[in-house]
Amino acid sequence: MVLKDIAPDAAAHVPAMEKAFLKYNEEELLVAYAKLFVGPNELLAPPYGSIYLDGERRVMGDSTMETIKMYEEAGLKMGDDFKEAPDHIAVELEFMYYLIFKEIEALEKSETDKALDFIKTQNLFQDQFLKKWVGLFCDKIKAGTDNEFYNSLAGCLSVFIEKAQAGDELPVALKASAV
Repeated sequence: MVLKDIAPDAAAHVPAMEKAFLKYNEEELLVAYAKLFVGPNELLAPPYGSIYLDGERRVMGDSTMETIKMYEEAGLKMGDDFKEAPDHIAVELEFMYYLIFKEIEALEKSETDKALDFIKTQNLFQDQFLKKWVGLFCDKIKAGTDNEFYNSLAGCLSVFIEKAQAGDELPVALKASAV
């Protein structure tokens, strides 16, 4: 399954991303990345959920602790050598990937109940975290740069998070159980 099957509106941004990626050299992409997400001054688009969810532009807030709890409930633990905040967009998207992978693995083994549990966790995580902050994050990316690659990436991500729903690809009988 590919993006165009899951979220065609999000996939519509991919050709512009590809074109823009080829337009810029590596240094231009890295500079734009640093300005948006790293600093050295104020971050134009902070990539941390807690900044948007907890107010006060604070990292490692209550929402971060809740994401850690969800990771742990799924059997995951942050590695001691991992240096990024648990609510970084890349970490949260990786968690969603993990849940989707486990869902597919369970379906391949005909473990429907297990697959449904992973789908429910995906939907819960999306509703409690991603859908509440990723749109704002993507808006900040678009406002913070004229780099076409990052603007297209933000468009793709915001539409994907807004429209994709875990379990959409399931047969109707299973889909009803997943909600």
